[in-house]
Amino acid sequence: MTKRLDLRVDFAFKSLFGTHGNESILAAFLNAALRFPDEKKIQTVQLLDPHFNKENQEDKRSILDVHAQLEDGSRVNIEIQLNNKHDMEKRTLYYWSKMYSSQMKEGMDYGELCKTITINIVNFRYLSHIHEYHSTFQLYEREQKLLLTDMLEIHFMELPKLLIKWRNREVDPREDQLVRWLLLLEASEDEEITQVLEEIAMQEDQVLKKAMDEWERVSQDPEVLLAYEARRKALLDEKSALKRAEKKGKEEAIKAMAIGMIQEGIANNVISKLTGLSIKEIEMLRHQ
Repeated sequence: MTKRLDLRVDFAFKSLFGTHGNESILAAFLNAALRFPDEKKIQTVQLLDPHFNKENQEDKRSILDVHAQLEDGSRVNIEIQLNNKHDMEKRTLYYWSKMYSSQMKEGMDYGELCKTITINIVNFRYLSHIHEYHSTFQLYEREQKLLLTDMLEIHFMELPKLLIKWRNREVDPREDQLVRWLLLLEASEDEEITQVLEEIAMQEDQVLKKAMDEWERVSQDPEVLLAYEARRKALLDEKSALKRAEKKGKEEAIKAMAIGMIQEGIANNVISKLTGLSIKEIEMLRHQ
């Protein structure tokens, strides 16, 4: 079987969920993610121009988001992130605000603005104090827990947490459709997940079957593969840069701590034990 694209790469994710002709796949994912009751299930979605943030020339990633409108006018933006840039809450609020405000046209009343939903799928643990893999945030009054408005809704879906639950058999893709769709993002590197999802697709889920067939097709498209590999390389380079920056930040923090101890008159051997710096490195700091 052909090696399938890694759907955690945003380009591949958009190729499957954010491409015209695949609206039924996106609708199925959103029904699972937003857990609408049966009478409010999404039947159709309209893909929108993802360039709602054109004026921010520095952030090219917004063009890789999946931006859609639901039947009731609600706007949804789905972003998938491989790397933790440690700014997710500010980033997601910024994109939410751009998407919400982009609805406003000249002469339009505020009451015409529609609900705006952001879904962040992340390939790292982000909310360390929350055990669940799917978290939903809205605007509440702090003491009374009273919902101010349902216009804002922000979701975080943490794939590593889901994988732990899957391996511990705490979740079942046969019973939970969101588990089904999120595990699909991991399937390129897990034969067991692929096999289980293929069985579900053949036995009961025609939309999942369509998604897996389309995934197979785009994974063999030479033009798609070329763009995918370029994007995957860019993400790997980004990950390396983030690691280098993180390492440099730690090194600078350790040096700053050592300098503070030097100024306090602490002995070299104690500083070395507490910071991990060599005596030679500490002596160099003393003579700076």
